[in-house]
Amino acid sequence: MAAFRTDLGIDLGTASILVYAKDKGIVLNEPSVVAIDQNTNKFLAVG
Repeated sequence: MAAFRTDLGIDLGTASILVYAKDKGIVLNEPSVVAIDQNTNKFLAVG
């Protein structure tokens, strides 16, 4: 058994985080930036 495997790739981009799994493709695509109003704690933007 190998100590390190190359079955996953992680891209920490400026607008989104991608996780790529071997033989499955992209399994996670989530925004990495969220804007929140400090006065109301409401989400203003995601992306």
